Amino acid sequence: MSTAVVIGGGPAGLIAAEVLARAGVAVTVYDRMPSVGRKFLLAGHGGLNITHSEARDRLLSRYGRSAEQLAPMLDVFGPQDLRDWCAGLGEPTFVGSSGRVFPQAFRATPLFRAWLARLTELGVRVETRRRWTGWAGSQSGLSFTGADGGTIEVAPDAAIFALGGASWPRLGSDGGWVGPFSDRGVAVTPLRPANVGVRVEWSDMLTDRFAGTPLKNVGLTVRGLRSQPVRGDAMVTRTGIEGGPVYASGAAIRDALDADGRCVLEVDLRPDHTVDQLAERLSRRRPKDSGSTWLRRSIGLDPVAIALLRESRAGALPSDPGAMAALVKAVPVAVTGTMSIERAISTAGGIEWSEVDESLMLRRLPGTFVAGEMLDWEAPTGGYLLQASFSTGVVAAHGALAWLRRDAVTRTG
Repeated sequence: MSTAVVIGGGPAGLIAAEVLARAGVAVTVYDRMPSVGRKFLLAGHGGLNITHSEARDRLLSRYGRSAEQLAPMLDVFGPQDLRDWCAGLGEPTFVGSSGRVFPQAFRATPLFRAWLARLTELGVRVETRRRWTGWAGSQSGLSFTGADGGTIEVAPDAAIFALGGASWPRLGSDGGWVGPFSDRGVAVTPLRPANVGVRVEWSDMLTDRFAGTPLKNVGLTVRGLRSQPVRGDAMVTRTGIEGGPVYASGAAIRDALDADGRCVLEVDLRPDHTVDQLAERLSRRRPKDSGSTWLRRSIGLDPVAIALLRESRAGALPSDPGAMAALVKAVPVAVTGTMSIERAISTAGGIEWSEVDESLMLRRLPGTFVAGEMLDWEAPTGGYLLQASFSTGVVAAHGALAWLRRDAVTRTG
């Protein structure tokens, strides 16, 4: 019987283990944490958004610069395949109002328990508290250190690495794999925070009153970027701003910061109205209305939105309806940086696509495959991260099976 090792017990690693075990391979999963799936379970604590229901082209666009590389993998194991897989575990899915897909129980725990039971039935061994520390001896040899400091070495017929990026390190993904892979000559784009809040030097006046208050239904654009605003709710924090529109703009924000150390976000407080429409409403100002009353009565701005306008102009609001309308449509917010990678939901960067073939096998290390966030791709929240993790895990497992079959023919030939 062929043997395979999966390093990393997140969704990419566990789905790879399942595919391999179903094909009759003896699989062992190694994870450095006391239990597997910790990030998966935490992500689904308030509702497991496992994939998205939108059309394929729209779905692919969410992966930005890596859409071309991920497209064939989503064809192998796409959103409907993932939904069918959930149903097979006794957790049918439903589509939420935003198009996001959730398991019937909503949270991750019932689905994950059923998944672990299935893996056990398939004979998958799970070894926890085993940290991968590098290669040992031959190219296929792998070294692991246990909680007691002892070292073991294994030499499987194939190996799949699914160690994640470097976000949420307390849950297992700390990016410690970058050094050993780089030492082997594998090109790795530096890991950087993605789906993370950004830093803004707010005044004490704004943070004292509005930290933790959402800006509802706004549009966000990176100044200088010709693109449609990303819409959604953004949260004002004591140190900056975060939320879906900020996360979805992450790559553009990083590009701007890399270019000259600064980035200006333009916040559209009324994305459903044009400048002219807003100017017309603002022209109806009553003589005794204060600035705040004027904005509230004429265009329905709430206190946090009005505070953001004042913040952008050092407290002095324009009185001209046209100038005010233009400001409402593009409130400038100066970003000084992103939050740390430890606070990120996911990471950008990873093993460069040129280092792997179409089956996600490392060209420099035949028989070694990679999946999940170890690869150089990123996506916003909304089910896209989990979908690509599952898809790449399935593709890597298929590649490992093809490798094992080829290797078996070579040995018997």
